Amino acid sequence: MPPRSTMPGGQQPQRHYGITSAISLAPPREIDHQYTKKLCDAMKPFGVFEDEEELNHRLAVLGKLNNFVKEWIAEISELKNLPPSAISCVGGKIFTFGSYRLGVHTKGADIDALCVAPRHVERTDFFQSFFEKLKQHEEIKDLRAVEDAFVPVIKFKFDGIEIDLLFARLALQSIPDNLDLRGDSILRNLDIRCIRSLNGCRVTDEILYLVPNKENFRLTLRAIKLWAKRRGIYSNMLGFLGGVSWAMLVARTCQLYPNAVAATLVHKFFLVFSKWEWPNPVLLKQPEDSNLNLPVWDPRVSMKPVHSTVNNHHAFSIELY
Repeated sequence: MPPRSTMPGGQQPQRHYGITSAISLAPPREIDHQYTKKLCDAMKPFGVFEDEEELNHRLAVLGKLNNFVKEWIAEISELKNLPPSAISCVGGKIFTFGSYRLGVHTKGADIDALCVAPRHVERTDFFQSFFEKLKQHEEIKDLRAVEDAFVPVIKFKFDGIEIDLLFARLALQSIPDNLDLRGDSILRNLDIRCIRSLNGCRVTDEILYLVPNKENFRLTLRAIKLWAKRRGIYSNMLGFLGGVSWAMLVARTCQLYPNAVAATLVHKFFLVFSKWEWPNPVLLKQPEDSNLNLPVWDPRVSMKPVHSTVNNHHAFSIELY
């Protein structure tokens, strides 16, 4: 449980987010709410928000894809001679990550997703039999597999929505619908490709867990992402910060001003990072080693993070040179 900060006047203490205490616990004023509404209105013409019909369409597509996964895993289980009692409860699930999971995707954006399967389902099954199963559906177009990538993926359009689907095989007999991927123990004895595939979901869920107010975080992140894209500085491939990095910077701002609304947080974002003492890293939590014999980045040893696979510690810190 995160520590709690002390509030004056004997008030109930507030949860302490991040590695330091907050800069300000001041509640929003009426003018702050008015500015936040103006911020929303200013972003609407840029396609930042999806309408309800588009949101429902995404949910329907993800629901169908989740059903495909459950059907496929049941079929594979039968081929591998699992008893009927086991087949009925093997499960399988689609998890989302990235901008969609964070709740900041824009109109027409793709969805990053992860197929989680039980231990008897192999990666070769995913890239062979599941790939063939997807081929059979008319709603799925532009299907292609990138099996030799650093993080292997199947890419396709499902009823007009672009999806990048990763695969992870867990050391479990079945995959329940309420499975939580945040715990480190889930990484024990896993193939390194499965650990890399799990990273996206684990990072996204941890960021959401580490911010004081998810809705304020989301609206602020939408504004910062729009600002960065309009100025051509939103791209990992071109050497700038990518989506997860911008999300972490906004999350740190939210930790420092836990009661502020989006309009205030946008202002504080630029204030905080214009005065940041680079190259000190931006940490959302303290790195910790879970004794899984996997690399964990330590900023005291190296300024450049490794590709951490335990708690995704490279994903909870940012260093700029």
